[in-house]
Amino acid sequence: MAGSKAAFVAALLGATALLSPMAAQAQRRAGPSAREAALEARLAKMEAELAELRTALQASRAQTDAEGAASAARAAQLAEAAQAAVTRSEATAAKLAALEAKPAPEGMRSGNTTIKLTGFVKLVAASSHFANGAVATNSLGRDFYLPQTIPVGSAEGTTDTDFGAKQTQLAVNLASTVAGHRVLGYVETDFQVDSNAAPAISGGGSQRTTNGYTLALRRAWLQVDRLLIGQEWTNFQYVGALPESTDYVGATEGTVFARQPQIRYAAPLSKAVTLSVAVENPESATATLDGPALVENGTDHLPDATARLNLISSRGELSLAGLMRQVRLEASGTGRTQAGYGVSAAGKLWLNAAKSADLRAMVTYGRDISRYVGLNFAPDAVLMPATGRLKHVKVLAGLVAVRVPLAAQWRANLIGSFQQVDYASALPLASIAAYNKRAFSIAGNLFTSPVKNVDLGIEFRHGERELVSGQKGRLERVEFAAKYGF
Repeated sequence: MAGSKAAFVAALLGATALLSPMAAQAQRRAGPSAREAALEARLAKMEAELAELRTALQASRAQTDAEGAASAARAAQLAEAAQAAVTRSEATAAKLAALEAKPAPEGMRSGNTTIKLTGFVKLVAASSHFANGAVATNSLGRDFYLPQTIPVGSAEGTTDTDFGAKQTQLAVNLASTVAGHRVLGYVETDFQVDSNAAPAISGGGSQRTTNGYTLALRRAWLQVDRLLIGQEWTNFQYVGALPESTDYVGATEGTVFARQPQIRYAAPLSKAVTLSVAVENPESATATLDGPALVENGTDHLPDATARLNLISSRGELSLAGLMRQVRLEASGTGRTQAGYGVSAAGKLWLNAAKSADLRAMVTYGRDISRYVGLNFAPDAVLMPATGRLKHVKVLAGLVAVRVPLAAQWRANLIGSFQQVDYASALPLASIAAYNKRAFSIAGNLFTSPVKNVDLGIEFRHGERELVSGQKGRLERVEFAAKYGF
């Protein structure tokens, strides 16, 4: 019985084994189950989502790459722009530095003309001791050193104190360019010297009340390129030799000194050499035998002719000048003339590299040229009434001055000056006894410039005058000056 059951079970298991593959095969032929279909659907969905993610990732990477390239290009543009800005900034800085280094333009504009006001305000206070007499108040000899006004003889000496601002100067500078030509103009005035003393004093005021004085012309000229026309320092004078002084002139008897109308042409011969020639206003100042007073004749026919050669180097300056003129006057209805001539050498030698120390000098010799030397210390010529003839007058004059820096803003000047006059031997000594024979002066001063454009100076001067007769006069003066230039 037991054996029969075992055989039955084995047969049943074998049949089952045969039926299982057939059932599975039948089930596959019938299609996937619901569970499998759901799994497949989820798998398909996941693959679709994964594909979308891959597409999105690729698009994002492409966009990032494009944006990176754009950013790189923009960064390159910004770097290029920054470099350009730096270059422009450096160029601008260079231009600003150049502009700052260049002197700022001065003056104001009117059309194409630049107008500039210059000059200075100056006060002079002097205490003068005239050892041999008195000098009239409100006269030029009291205002500045004028040796021909020093009293001579044995009269009692006098001491006078004078304050004045007459030397104040005002000037107008004009500059423009017209059709390619440089055109300049200049007008300069002060209150020191007027052609008529009376209006300057009684008409304008007095030292007791208003101290009003008349404005007087000093210089007035126009210049087109190298041609100057108008009133200017004579071409015979080297202005650079004038020493620094509290005085109006400083070395009066020894210097060429004249301002007058002229026509002048200057031609540079090289970088260091300039030649200037001029024809200038003629005027003869003669004296008559037995009378030293000078007379302006006003009957001249020919202009004075001057020439000057200027040489400039790193060591200094040199001027060589010549003068030819005709002295003329009318005597008894007849014109009398004679030729005059003069030569002058002047210069400035720098004594240090900073050019704050220098030696200045001038020496002048001539016949019948006295109005050009020492403010007409002697006559140009002397008239002999008996014959109606003019007699020559010769002059020799010179000056030397040294300027020495002492400390910051401090400097000193030492000045020496002289003039010697020789009259024609045909003139009787008794008839020219009152004529000026010689003059000399020495001076020393101390200047300081406490602030820019302001100069303060004090000076002591000793001067002497001698006549042909041998009579002498002496002056001692202590002078203070304050000047503000602009």
